[in-house]
Amino acid sequence: QLQLEESGGGLVQPGGSLRLSCAASTFTLDNYAIGWFRQAPGKEREGVSCIRTSGGSNGITNYADSVRGRFTISRDNAKNRVYLQMNSLKPEDTADYYCAVGRLCVLNRYEYNNWGQGTQVTVSS
Repeated sequence: QLQLEESGGGLVQPGGSLRLSCAASTFTLDNYAIGWFRQAPGKEREGVSCIRTSGGSNGITNYADSVRGRFTISRDNAKNRVYLQMNSLKPEDTADYYCAVGRLCVLNRYEYNNWGQGTQVTVSS
């Protein structure tokens, strides 16, 4: 079974930064799409970013309009992890953040499976 684990969430002030990590323990991330999603209280889970790599290259990345230019997704082959660097954070970025495995790099949650448990991000002064 493909297993993912998120980490790196926390409390940060507006304008601050956090780096989320998505670790795979039972499979190699290469050749899969890894998506980052978030869910705020009372809202549906929404796509934030995704990356699909093949043969060691960074491959395809995609971002939601709300985070483009502030968030950067990347992959570390040696550590078998995907990172989400989040800069210029806003209160509206507050949510539980999840990573999941898919076949295509699209921001549609129904295209992903094997969700992690999530990590909480709170942006507040």
